[in-house]
Amino acid sequence: MRGEAVSVSTLGTTWTPMSPAQRDQFERDGYLILPGALSPDEVGRYRAAVEAVYRTKDAVGRLAPDRSLHLLSAVRNCPELAGLIDHPAVFPLVWSILGWNVHVYHSHIDVHPQLPGPKPAWWHWHQDGGRQNRELETDPRPRISVKLAFWLSDVSRPGRGNLTLIPGSHRTNWLPGPPRRDLAWPQPDGAVQITVEPGDVVFFDRRIWHARSDNLSPVTRMAVFFGYTYRWIAVRDEVADLWRQPWWQELSPVQRQLLGGAGDGSGDHLWGHDPGSTPLYRELAARQLLDPGYPPLIP
Repeated sequence: MRGEAVSVSTLGTTWTPMSPAQRDQFERDGYLILPGALSPDEVGRYRAAVEAVYRTKDAVGRLAPDRSLHLLSAVRNCPELAGLIDHPAVFPLVWSILGWNVHVYHSHIDVHPQLPGPKPAWWHWHQDGGRQNRELETDPRPRISVKLAFWLSDVSRPGRGNLTLIPGSHRTNWLPGPPRRDLAWPQPDGAVQITVEPGDVVFFDRRIWHARSDNLSPVTRMAVFFGYTYRWIAVRDEVADLWRQPWWQELSPVQRQLLGGAGDGSGDHLWGHDPGSTPLYRELAARQLLDPGYPPLIP
């Protein structure tokens, strides 16, 4: 765990819901791109924090053989990133889709330097959720979660480790692929590499079929991903003792909710039994942003 908290609540300006046009596009394509969501200063600050984590892991031999880093539990390992979880430019998209009874269930820091050449064949295409995609029987499966990808490096050209996805595939349960993951296989029809600038954010439905492409450029790929789901779904991140950390009390109530906080004696419950004691519900109610026409936001 890194020692110092560098977290300031950003929720004070997160009061603009997803627009009807954004909702229509998200439901159609399964993702949105938010250009310039982070300011250049924010990009520099968060990038410096990620670089420090990378150096620490490098010093203790925790990088992959290709010198990449895929580190789960982003805020636990880098408290300086806490300001991203309710960032005003993009967090409204999360509660506009999932509602107020949410938390971050899965997050990761990704750093991928240039590869010397393409990696051996491996079928990386997947939907987020793991066993959910085998154990839920509906077609299409329920959305359940959404993800924010904060880009701290320039992936404005293909071949830089771009997020690759198939627009509109979030309503498709199965993707034709090879009989074994290690067989060479053509890219799926309709696959596109998402090209974005540092500070851009990609918001996507966990069901969209996606993969990470190889980074064959001299630009180190750097991004932070946060996955949000309902609080009655188990957290994958390591959060059990976050409340013991010295920086925990510096977080806002909503940030603590998003990082697993509950059961503080006020009635808050992961199942949302007492909405009035749930921090995000209270904030949205105070701003009259609870929409009775949309089930997750019903007062």
